[in-house]
Amino acid sequence: MEALLRNRASFVCRGCTRQLRRQYSSAAPRQDIYDVVCVGGGPAGLSLLTALRANPVTSHLRAALVEAQDLSKIKSWSLPPNRYSNRCSSLTPASAQFLDQIGAWEHLARERIQGYQEMQVWDGVTGARIEFDWAGAAPATGSTIAYMTENLNLTSGLLKRLDELGGVSTFDKVRVEKISYGEETEDVDLREWPVVHISGGKRLAARLLVGADGANSPVRSFAGIEARGWDYDRHGIVATLELEGEGWGGAHTKIAYQRFLPTGPVAMLPMPGNYATLVWSTTPTNAALLKSLAPKELVSMINAAFRLPITDLEFMHTQQSGQEDEYLWRMQHTPVDHKAVPQLVTGVQEGTVASFPLKLRHADTYTAERVALVGDAAHTVHPLAGQGLNQGQGDVQSLAKTIEYAVTHGQDIGVGMSLESYNSERYAANHVLIGVCDKLHKLYSVSNGPIVPLRSLGLSAVNALGPLKSFIMNQAAGNGIKVF
Repeated sequence: MEALLRNRASFVCRGCTRQLRRQYSSAAPRQDIYDVVCVGGGPAGLSLLTALRANPVTSHLRAALVEAQDLSKIKSWSLPPNRYSNRCSSLTPASAQFLDQIGAWEHLARERIQGYQEMQVWDGVTGARIEFDWAGAAPATGSTIAYMTENLNLTSGLLKRLDELGGVSTFDKVRVEKISYGEETEDVDLREWPVVHISGGKRLAARLLVGADGANSPVRSFAGIEARGWDYDRHGIVATLELEGEGWGGAHTKIAYQRFLPTGPVAMLPMPGNYATLVWSTTPTNAALLKSLAPKELVSMINAAFRLPITDLEFMHTQQSGQEDEYLWRMQHTPVDHKAVPQLVTGVQEGTVASFPLKLRHADTYTAERVALVGDAAHTVHPLAGQGLNQGQGDVQSLAKTIEYAVTHGQDIGVGMSLESYNSERYAANHVLIGVCDKLHKLYSVSNGPIVPLRSLGLSAVNALGPLKSFIMNQAAGNGIKVF
């Protein structure tokens, strides 16, 4: 009896993983035992495992990664210098700093990363505008607002860094068949440990199971955590754009543009050279039309979205073709300050036009016993602020710090008490940002009534108040996020 109690007590000691493997070697059916099992090989999951392996305090933890895709193809991903993927993200300086700290930043293809130093945002109905100029504000992060890069460039770099660090058991090209609790044998009791069953019969027992597995997270479902929210009845159109010239900022100063339309914001974000990525939030009907248009007609619609009055743009959305002629004719009668809008789009790269539904979801909690959620598994947000991926990186930083603290103080990294600091820190921060993005979407969806002049007044006031604008800019840059 004393020996059995000693065996069970070994669950909370640092060397228990090795002891459990020895004890369980003769048990059937076989299941491998890990300190951390991460389901999901996207930016959040890969960043977490990289952070744990790069930190000497947590590098001894036995970790596993489960991913449905072929990670070898992602790691070796490459495109010609004149081609860009249509799924890009804006990394704040804080996120970039974190990636640099864990040694991943140097593994990204740097020539495919574009920093930008200014952002122009305006109301499509009234024309009220706010200009974010980092060079003028001189925030703590320097002159760069954010860094645009392809998501595949990020995941490829993280995989290369993880491969360099080693020590993570990777199970890719596999499907999670189910997640259950473990079993009790005469040697060991895993009844409170999650066990991930993957295709091929493998079973992975986790002291801490991390769900980085997207908005429809099986890990979240296993933990019985509800995610609440709603669909926006909007789709996000993405595409890679070819531009005329280097833009008004020149080759060394890049500008991002976003115009709020009643159907949703349209944004053009700079990529290296004469390229940009488009993110256009609009109705499903409009999205279907845009995807069906011939390239020259789509180019005219994009240029019109940043230049023409709302009524003209609405009319062009009712036409099944002929947008190029409509745009050229209407531009003859529309005065435009060309330095207040992005340079003209001249082409759309073939195969890059796509769409996805927009939704808001927020989990009731990010943790349960031996379970933690990060990234889209915990929250999905409207893309108008470009903060979705950065929220996930903030989650990872906080969870890695929480695990480090538990290891340093001899705690079990999977119990609810050890995870509480992560949940309390990140839930509140994400809840505020999700709420702000949702309110902005609703505010700018109104095209008439007393709220229109009031929102324009507010936008102009913020633009005129330097200290307030600097505060907003520093918050957007992620300066409030602590990194270990």
